[in-house]
Amino acid sequence: MTTAADTLPGPAPAPAPGRTALREPQASPAATPWRSVGTVAGAATVHGVHGAAGRTRWKCFAGRRQLDSPTEAVEWASVPPGGLSGEHRHTRTEEIYLVLRGRGEFLFNGLPHPVGPGTLALTAPGNVHGLRNTGERDLDWWVIETLAPGTDAVLSGADHIHPGVPPMGDAVIHDLFKERTVSTGEVFTGPLRQVEVVELDAGQRTRLGAPDAELAVFVHEGTGRATADGGTAPLAPDTCLTLGAATSTGIEAVTPLRLLIVTLALPRPVAEAS
Repeated sequence: MTTAADTLPGPAPAPAPGRTALREPQASPAATPWRSVGTVAGAATVHGVHGAAGRTRWKCFAGRRQLDSPTEAVEWASVPPGGLSGEHRHTRTEEIYLVLRGRGEFLFNGLPHPVGPGTLALTAPGNVHGLRNTGERDLDWWVIETLAPGTDAVLSGADHIHPGVPPMGDAVIHDLFKERTVSTGEVFTGPLRQVEVVELDAGQRTRLGAPDAELAVFVHEGTGRATADGGTAPLAPDTCLTLGAATSTGIEAVTPLRLLIVTLALPRPVAEAS
């Protein structure tokens, strides 16, 4: 799914050959363009996360009360040098860790994997993961956790027999800054469909929106502004916005801007799903 239009200094040019033109979603008068807007300022300090000694800084930007997709939480976390976010097994959710700054090891089913800025790790149900800071500065990462279809069915009261916890699998780790766009369809079965990075030069603009999905947007570098029917929000590093489905948000870069964008699909109507 395309989530970001071509960058442009003025009116959008025609799509290049071989590319699909973005469908510009039109926000209805009742739509709320931004489900949440926040920064990491005021992050909580949590001790003993997932049973690990030490502290973790943590901030939740949005959860099930703000979002229409089956998304548990959109969060930010950070551990100091030598810190650890404890290893734990996922039984009901699918989760990404996207490393923003620092270096460390992603622990997956007992094995360490080196990570740094741009590392995207996917964890499906049945697997055990954690994150250790092996560097000399804080290790910061973006966390998005979504409900597996079985979990969502149970919580929504639908008739469903849970298949049990799937077996462990192999680590799935990407370098988002090199790959630019990562589809999660081979690992996840829930609403988290795609992760991408969009970069704008100073003065460039783009529009973000999807007709059938919410977007979680994180500012990794640079400054700018977001505009929609609901107003204007300044963009700076470690700002996170969640955009409602069928809304359109304009983004303008004041300085070179790097955005990390996750697509969170809405459930399809029963008639379509069948």
